[in-house]
Amino acid sequence: MRALVKTSAGPGLELIDVPEPVPGPDEVKIRVLRAGLCGTDLHIQSWDDWAAEMLRPPLIVGHEFYGEIVEIGDAVPTDDRYGLRVGQRVSVEGHVVCGTCRNCRAGRRHMCVGTSNLGVNRDGAFADYVVVPHTNVWVQPDLIDPDLGAIFDPLGNAVHTALSFPLAGEDVLITGAGPIGIMATAIARHVGPRHVVVTDVSDARLALAQECGADRVVNVTRERIAAAQSELGMVEGFDVALEMSGSPSAVAELIENCNHGAKVALLGLPSDPFEIDGAKVITHMLTLKGIYGREMYDTWYKMTFMLQTSEVLRDRIRSVITDRFPAERWEDAFAAARSGEGGKVIMDWS
Repeated sequence: MRALVKTSAGPGLELIDVPEPVPGPDEVKIRVLRAGLCGTDLHIQSWDDWAAEMLRPPLIVGHEFYGEIVEIGDAVPTDDRYGLRVGQRVSVEGHVVCGTCRNCRAGRRHMCVGTSNLGVNRDGAFADYVVVPHTNVWVQPDLIDPDLGAIFDPLGNAVHTALSFPLAGEDVLITGAGPIGIMATAIARHVGPRHVVVTDVSDARLALAQECGADRVVNVTRERIAAAQSELGMVEGFDVALEMSGSPSAVAELIENCNHGAKVALLGLPSDPFEIDGAKVITHMLTLKGIYGREMYDTWYKMTFMLQTSEVLRDRIRSVITDRFPAERWEDAFAAARSGEGGKVIMDWS
C-alpha cells in the first residue's frame, strides 16, 4: 500500500510502498478516505527539535482522518447497539491511552500520562490503510461527509477549548485565526455570545473567521484589540478568551483586555517559555486553564450532536477547508499548509 513515511532521522518525507497492516484482536483496520494536515505533521517533515525528540523512524505519519472499516479483530465488540461493523464510516481519536494510570482509571483519559500518539509514536493515517484500537474509533452519522469527518480531531480541539467556559451572552476574544481558531469562532457563535472578536496577522484567515461568525476581526500588525473593544461598546473587557496562537505577545494583550473575573482557555503551544503578568492575573481574579486535545469522549459527543442539529454550523466548519489535494501531491499539500494563509488542508487517499 501507499504510505507517507518518515524513513530516517532528518528533514523530509517519502511516499513509498509498505506492507498493509494487520489488526490485532482488539483493533480495526480502516481504509483511509481523507486525511487532514496538522502543524504536528509540518514539525515532523522539517525535523525540528520536538520531532527529533518524539519520533523513532521509520514511521508512517498523519493522525487526522476519516475512513471505512474493512477488517475487525476477533475481540472487538460487534453487538447491535455499540459494536463496530465492516463498512462503517468513522473518524478516530488519535490519542491512544494506557488505560491503567490514575487518570485513565478515574475516567480522565484525555489526561493519560502514558498516551501514545497516532502518527507520532505509532504508525499513522497518511496511508491507504491504518490499524487502530477499537476504543479509538468514532462511528460517524451519514450527514458527516468525508472532508468534514477528516477534521474531527482539530474540531475537537476547538470544541474542547470553546466549551471550557460558558459563552452564552458573553463577550469572547479569540487570539489566533488558524484553522482551529476559526473553527472555535464558529462554535462560539453557535453557542450564542454577545460579541466575538478574533485576532491574527493574516487578513485571509481573518476573512475566514468573519465568515464563521466573528463580529469584529483585528489584524494585530495594524491595530490593537482595545480599538475593537471600544468600537463594540465594551467598557469592561472580555469575559472569556480563547488563546489559539501560542504567541507571547498575544497572551499579554489578551490579559490586558480581559474583564475582572474573566476566564481564559489556553490551547496555542508556545515554542519557548514566556512571562505572564502575574499581578494582573491575581488582582483581576483571572482563571487560566490549559487545554490539550479532546475530552475522551465527551467532546466527541458534543461536536457530533452540534453538527447534527445545525446545517449552518456544518457549512461553517466545512468552510475552514480551503485546500484539497490527491495523496500523490502531498508536497503541494504541505506547502499550502506551511504558507499560513489558508485554512485546513485535506489529502484525498480514496
